[in-house]
Amino acid sequence: MAKKTFQVPSMHCTACVIRLEGIEDELPGVIRITASYRKQQMEVEYDESQVSDTQIIAIAKEHGYEAIPLV
Repeated sequence: MAKKTFQVPSMHCTACVIRLEGIEDELPGVIRITASYRKQQMEVEYDESQVSDTQIIAIAKEHGYEAIPLV
């Protein structure tokens, strides 16, 4: 299991949080997403053998958000 934080600069309200947290139902291998619009970040816990950072970034983009991995 991996846990990674992504900066999401366009997240600005609770509706954004709900949309981003809903991604966990769309991508197999994503265990949990916890988003914070105040921090403009989402933390993703996932199985690296089933889903990649690139896939997480791509699906966030499909929902209208830029997800930038934090190191």
